[in-house]
This record gives sequence, C-alpha cells and structure tokens, in this order.
Amino acid sequence: MPRYLIQQKNPASHYIYFDLVIENINADKLQLQLPAWRPGRYELGNFAKNIKRLDVFNASGEIIPFTKLTKDLWEINTQGINSLKVTYSYYAAELNAGSCYADTDQVYINPVHCCFQISGKENEEHILELKLPDNYQIVSSLKKNNNCLIAESFEELVDSPLMASANIQSEKYTVNDIDFYLDFNGICSPDFEQMKKDFISFTKKTIEFWGDMPVKEYRFLFQILTNKFYHGVEHQNCTVIAIGPGYAINSGKTYEDILGVSCHELFHTWNVKFIRPAEMYPYNYTQENYAKTGYVYEGFTTYYGDKLLYSSQVFNTEQYFETLQERLFKHFHNFGRYNLSVADSSWETWLDGYVPGAPYRKTNIYDEGSLIALMLDVQILKATQNKKSLRDVCVALYNDIAKNKKGYTETDIISYANKISGTDLNDFFKKFVYNSTDYEEGLLTAFEYLGIEFRKEQNPALCEHAYGFKIIEVTNSAKVSLVAPYSPAWKCGLFAGDEIIAINGIVLKNNLNNWLSYFENKVEVELLVNSGDKIKNLKLSKDKKGNSWFFIPKLTITSTATASQKDNFKAWIHF
Repeated sequence: MPRYLIQQKNPASHYIYFDLVIENINADKLQLQLPAWRPGRYELGNFAKNIKRLDVFNASGEIIPFTKLTKDLWEINTQGINSLKVTYSYYAAELNAGSCYADTDQVYINPVHCCFQISGKENEEHILELKLPDNYQIVSSLKKNNNCLIAESFEELVDSPLMASANIQSEKYTVNDIDFYLDFNGICSPDFEQMKKDFISFTKKTIEFWGDMPVKEYRFLFQILTNKFYHGVEHQNCTVIAIGPGYAINSGKTYEDILGVSCHELFHTWNVKFIRPAEMYPYNYTQENYAKTGYVYEGFTTYYGDKLLYSSQVFNTEQYFETLQERLFKHFHNFGRYNLSVADSSWETWLDGYVPGAPYRKTNIYDEGSLIALMLDVQILKATQNKKSLRDVCVALYNDIAKNKKGYTETDIISYANKISGTDLNDFFKKFVYNSTDYEEGLLTAFEYLGIEFRKEQNPALCEHAYGFKIIEVTNSAKVSLVAPYSPAWKCGLFAGDEIIAINGIVLKNNLNNWLSYFENKVEVELLVNSGDKIKNLKLSKDKKGNSWFFIPKLTITSTATASQKDNFKAWIHF
C-alpha cells in the first residue's frame, strides 16, 4: 500500500514535504501520475507546477533514475526493484476551498493537488502519516488512527481534503442517524447553537428531497479568512468552504452566504458526486472531462441550494427572492447569453470558465443553469397539475442511474423530463439549453404561473442605467469593467479596461457618478480616458430614445394573486 509521510520543515516557506513509500512493486516500470485538475472546478489546474525537486530512492537509499513523460507524469525504471521511496515538496501558498495551504498556523491539503495515482496501486489502501505539532487537531472525512489517515483507494484519497491546526473548533449534529460535523479553522467565534438549528433544518429537507443519504457521515470544513471571501468545493463525504471575514460569520450577509454555500455543497453530495455525467464516470484526472450538462450538475445545484433554504424555512420569502434576484441580475447583465449557449459554455469552462475572459463570449453555468431549473420546474408542475416537479427528475436520475453506478447522458435529462411531465419538452431544451438566447419570456411565464411579480427597476448608478457601462472605482480613476453593446458608452468608444481619469476637466476621486449626476442636464460630457496607456478624449451623450441599461430585477408576491396562483406557489416551494 502507498504510504505518505507529510511534514513541514520551515512552515513559513509554505512548502509541504512528502516522503512516499511504495512497496510490492511487480512491474519493470512504475508510473506516477499527478492529477491535472480537480472535480468541482472544470478547468486544468496543472498542479505539477508546484512540485519542487522530486527524487527517487531504492531500499538501500541509492538514487534511481526516472523520466518525465508529460507535464505531470513520471516513469521510474523498477526492474529488479521491489520497493522505493519518492521524495518531493509541494508549494502550498493559496488559501481557498479547493487548494493547499501551509504556514505557521495550519496544514491544509487537498490530496488531488499533490498525491500521485500510482500505476497498479489505484485500488489499494493509501496512508497519510502527518508529522505535526503536538497541539494540532486533524479533521478529515478519512478514517483516522492517531496522526494517520487511511483511504481505501486513490479515488477516496483525492476526494478527501484535510485540515490540521491548533485552532479548529468543532460541533456535531445528527439527522436520520447520520452525524454531521461543523469544523471551523481560523479566527472566528461561531454561534454553533444558531448554526446547528439552521443546518439541521436544511439538512432534513435535503435528505427528504432525495429520500436517503448515500454516505454515513459528513463534514463541513470551514476555512475562515480575515477578508471578505466566498468559495465552496464539494466532495462525497464532506465539503470545504472558504469564507470571511471571520468577525462577520454569525449574522447578516456573511451568515446567509454560509447557509447558501453549505446547502449548495450538501446538495452536490447527490448531484455530481453520485449523479454524474457519463463523461465523468469515472473521472479522468489526466485531461479535460468535457460535458455539456453543467447546467445540471452546477445549475440545478445552485437552484436547489437556494430553494431548499426557503423550503426548510431557514430563509424567508424576502431572503430567497434576494438570492433569485442575484441570479436574474447576472443573467440580464451578461451579454454572452446572446453568443454562447449554456450547454456550450459548460463545455468551454475548460477553456476560460472561471475568469471573465473575452467580453460577451459566454454564459455562466451556475446562474443560467439555475434559471433553466426554475423554468423547467414550473413547466413540469404546470404539465402535471402540480403533482410532479423537477425534483422527480433528480430523484429518478439518482435511483435509476447513480445507484446502478452509471453516468447520465444529455439525452437522459431530456428523456426523464419528458417522461415525468408527460409532455414533449424538446423545444424547451433546444431554446434555453442549446441555443444562445435571453430567458425573459420563459421566466415571465414561470413567474406568472407562480403569482410572482417581476419588475425592472432603474439602476441607481447613472453610468450604468443612462450610459451603459460598469466601473470599478479606484483612488484617482474609474476603471471600466463592462460596456453594454450599442449603449452610449459603446458608441463613444469606451470599452472594458479603459480608465476614466477626468470628466469635463475634473479629476475623479471615487466620484464618477456624482459628477455624471451634476452634469446630467448637459447634452454631452467629455471624458479623459487612459486606454492602453494612450490618452483619449471621448464625448459621451445619453441615448436619444431614452433607453436604459443594466436594470435591477425585483421580485415580489403578486398582490392580486389568484387562488390558483397561490396553490401553484405552495406546490412549488414544497421542494
């Protein structure tokens, strides 16, 4: 069985040191494959770039030569060798929910970054022995024996992050005889009493949604940062959630974010860890795993991660509508919806899915997928007189496909939706999933059925609603982040990346919108712009037709909702 000894030699350096012992070698050559990506982030990570000095030794301590075949594949000549030791160090200086990080306060490892898939050893036990300060506590979903963690296979190993620190605070709650752990690492004082109350509520509702829980124990591993942060990554038996700032975790938006991301990641236990697209069954860690169903594995999860908080009464109507308004905001402010479908955007997360990239190029599988889920949910409710919903599609995928250890196809999603709704929804998928389009028509139909009023409120930022551009303000300039196509800003030559330095000869100091408001009655204003280190003078004027850009979506319960709409709404919020 492969055995790792893990330690720090100089904690401040951010390096983690690994001694990997491999025994019972029965081949002339042994290959060590480091994963090139991690599930939950569908882009190449190229983790091998963080490995410093890999050496191989035989049982006598003699150096064994090896060959590097690709950027992350090593091959060792093991002819006549029964055991060997591989030593290397890994640079762990990035702290988020899917990374590795080590300093003087903690060791945090996602093994998918730094542990090898060893040819012929994938199904053997893998042992991690951690050499740590005596006051450190280790938390992980892996079986633990003192300072050793034991994985049944390589697959379990790379899906099981660990945190080790002297500052971990933990509490446990139980639902349906399953233990759930809340493990907090960082500077914070969690209100465990309130958290357990809310976590129990949405956990019960989520298990009720699916009918059972596919794992026997589950951990929420929280990395609490000192700055504002929000990130979560799903695993089969746990999730890592990086969030901050630590002083704000018990109330307000930060606490709502903790609830939102936790419910989202718990839903992932079923939807993507068990219910997985065929293209990722099993995961191929060496290359891209292209799939067009990101709207299912991320979009459906985003939809229900928000909605189950409402269904479980953890969120009230106003709180839930705020999350839904955020999805609408991102949809209507993303002009990529006219250029690349959500299915194709899913495929191309492997290219640029997690950075803004080229303006107007693509959509977001999380937000667009959640709105598709909303519209599809209502389509099924309407077709079945509220007897069936999208939940039935999800549960069928779980029972019929996941439990039979298979992956689903694009056709399976459409087939189950058609079967459960008793109607032909092919046109729905063609229009909203496989074509680049605006969702407004479909959303209005769904909101009408549920008795929800959808309004477009004027954006308070004058640069956005009157001139069609968004900014990020810095000390002495306003950096343009997005320009609406065919808006006044577009027509005057302003574009993303430009820095507005002055307006009508007045140097900006975090006050562009104030000066735009002051000069609002002028036919045009003159902007001094740094565009690629070239100074430009641009004339900006309002749209003559009075068009407005970047509206603010607003949802409320219709005051004149009919009895039928109220019944529809009640059926909809049940799950």
